[in-house]
Amino acid sequence: MAHVELSLSEGFVSAARASTEPESDNVGQWSLTVSRADEPCLLIDAGTRVVAISTAGCELLCLGEPEGLIGRPLLDGGLRLLDFTANRGELTEAEIDMIPPLLALSSGRLARGLLRVQAASADSSDATVDAISTPLLTDGAVAGSLTFFSEV
Repeated sequence: MAHVELSLSEGFVSAARASTEPESDNVGQWSLTVSRADEPCLLIDAGTRVVAISTAGCELLCLGEPEGLIGRPLLDGGLRLLDFTANRGELTEAEIDMIPPLLALSSGRLARGLLRVQAASADSSDATVDAISTPLLTDGAVAGSLTFFSEV
């Protein structure tokens, strides 16, 4: 018969968690990871400003270069979302509030949905993107959202 022994010890607090630097909050810690990610992903703060976006995320969402988006409101950075009708109309304000990155901020819960992104040029087709967002918490309050994208 196997013998299993279990011991408990004091929790280890890493230097990153113990830091009191302004960038050590949850959003700040995710920023570097997102900006270096190979996957299409986006990090916004509670005010919907882009904190970080991967190069692959910019390409998938037809947004240009990441440097041009950082610090700008998500919907001011050139992101053009269309509805799924044959007319391809832009989303209304009420519909925009329901996209996963913003819904994760307002609900404090995971959010998932499909987005139709207008192509960067007239000769390209629009992209349909699956978005999965999670709220990021700082001191128990929603401080931002992290979204991963996948082309459908």
